[in-house]
Amino acid sequence: MEKLYLGIDIGSTTFKAVLMNERGKVRQTLYQRTRPVDTGRVRCAGVCAKCGACNFGQLRQTVDKFLLDAGVTGLDQIECTVVTGSQIVEDTADFVPYDFRVSEVTAHVAGARHYYPSCKAILDVGGQDSKAMVFNDSMKMWNYKMSGICAAGTGAFLDSVAAKLNVPIEEMADRANYDSNLEFSSVCAVLSATSINKFKNRFPLGDIIGGACRAQARTIMSGVGELFLGYRGDIVFQGGVAYNRAVAYYLKEITGNNIIIPEFHGVMGALGAACLALQFSTLKGKLDPEAGLPPPTRHLESVDLRAKATRKDFLGHGREPLVWRNLFFPTEVLNALGVRSLTLETYAALFARSQHKVKKAFDKAACKGFSGETCSFLRVLEGVQLPSPAFGVSTSQPCQQGERIFRDLARTYHFEDKFFSLQTPAVGTGNDISVEHLAEELERAVSLLEKALGLKMDPRRLSEACVHSNEARHYSLLCNELRYTSPPLIRGGQAIYFASIFSQLWGRPELVEIQKKLYEELKAIREEIGDSVKIEDTHRLLWLHLPPFYDSSLLDYVEVRCKAPIVFEEVNFVGWSPLDPTDPYRSLARKILTVGFMDPALRVQSIVENTPKVQFNGCILYNHGFGRCSMADSSFIKHLREELNKAAVPLLVLDGDCVDTTIDPCSTETKISAYVEALNEQKYGNIFGRLKD
Repeated sequence: MEKLYLGIDIGSTTFKAVLMNERGKVRQTLYQRTRPVDTGRVRCAGVCAKCGACNFGQLRQTVDKFLLDAGVTGLDQIECTVVTGSQIVEDTADFVPYDFRVSEVTAHVAGARHYYPSCKAILDVGGQDSKAMVFNDSMKMWNYKMSGICAAGTGAFLDSVAAKLNVPIEEMADRANYDSNLEFSSVCAVLSATSINKFKNRFPLGDIIGGACRAQARTIMSGVGELFLGYRGDIVFQGGVAYNRAVAYYLKEITGNNIIIPEFHGVMGALGAACLALQFSTLKGKLDPEAGLPPPTRHLESVDLRAKATRKDFLGHGREPLVWRNLFFPTEVLNALGVRSLTLETYAALFARSQHKVKKAFDKAACKGFSGETCSFLRVLEGVQLPSPAFGVSTSQPCQQGERIFRDLARTYHFEDKFFSLQTPAVGTGNDISVEHLAEELERAVSLLEKALGLKMDPRRLSEACVHSNEARHYSLLCNELRYTSPPLIRGGQAIYFASIFSQLWGRPELVEIQKKLYEELKAIREEIGDSVKIEDTHRLLWLHLPPFYDSSLLDYVEVRCKAPIVFEEVNFVGWSPLDPTDPYRSLARKILTVGFMDPALRVQSIVENTPKVQFNGCILYNHGFGRCSMADSSFIKHLREELNKAAVPLLVLDGDCVDTTIDPCSTETKISAYVEALNEQKYGNIFGRLKD
């Protein structure tokens, strides 16, 4: 009896299934639209698979009928089942048992390679997102890019157009005028009707359909076409939108590449899942289930010390004057002056732990005119009641929007005459003019603080703050060096919240104690691990920028679910030289210029230079604000990707928001899974993980 392998792809709008035999021949396929059941129930108790009254029950009935049509009486006759798709959830396995779940990206690559083994470029456009996959010869792995949260570059757009024109989606390609010169917006699938209405009664139907299909092709490329930049060759076009030959026609026109539409283009994800089911069945019992797992979450005394200091700073009510600061104004100055500091961005991040409070803050900020275009950190600050300061200090770089919001807050809290913004250059590392300028600006800031607060800077205290800062820097470097040269010691999801470079404890003995304790704890962990885990045994990921502060589960997904340890985080880099206690202002000026986020080129240089030293084999950038944040904008990402490509290290960009949960795209976990699957294939020779020794 031949062995059978089942691939299932449940997407946002369609259900796909492929049954394949052990020779790789497709026995049966299914492509059908999905819709909610009429009962109003998502799930019912008991024999759901038989009654079919809920979505899960209907799913099981669909699978059973599909198998029966192929002459298979039940799932127990299937050798291996692999599933994929955005609608696969935790409960799916209760109704359709499967052996492995794979990302849609990897499934579509496997499907395309089944019929086109030498293909180098794939484009999948489904109902919810678009995906581009290109094989990188230098890295020997597939790179990919997925569209964002807008449906304009997906099948949802053409569905909307077809409904408005009252034309069956299957007939659009036949009724399109391919010479149409009509141009209309495809910026938003929901608002596409507005564009359609403009032309509906003024131009022939074929012209409108042709214009819509061209707009669809252009929007697809604007979302994922960056990956095809410089590529010349065939592109395998698959997914539901590939049924529309007009879109394929315009894709060829726009890219200049030959577009190939496979025979089973509508079910290529399911086909790939079936192919992977065949491969997975050959590896059963050979995979090491413990390989790649990160170290366990540990209780660290240094974390307790840091939390205690944070509570004291943010919740304490001392008699010292309160000074607002942004992340980049040097705390050594404020600590030496003897004031209390409130770092506004950190305050917003701590606030984000309570999403109920964040929601109310966003509501209030919206009433003041601050829309979603404004950084969510800053909207929180505009929407909450902050403790009134005696003075405020900021920097003009790297976040100009932040500096302008802080000025607005200074007006709101009536201390605009007691607010100083350090005019920091966008670039200028190692530039003597920049150093002198910043040193003079820092001295001016101290003079204004002294005058406004009735305090006097003691030069000895400032020198002492520099000494404390150097001691903390020393232990921070020891911690970093130990993590650089060791297998994973602590979870990245735990370490990232240390955010050493943003601490407002620099210049105080508390930070020396914290970093010293952390180093002692890391040394003890290293000795405990010994030779049981080697550096080469796991992936070694670098996390760039910030995490979603409201939830650490995203980093847990990377490290635990996908078994890809985060061995270091950009916010813990210490890249500045020791401070000179005899020349504090110039030393602090140099620190400002080299802290890592001020100069994008320096930031890229630091990341790339550390990559071979730490043996990173992947970098993940959490793109706060979807590129609107100046510390993770498109130009920075482009520069970083170019340099990492030279170093043969793939970059994964995760669009999201550090504070606002409501705008996280639903494809984040898919992107992570696909990324790690590609790293697995590169490192272990298969997407599933390391084999047992």
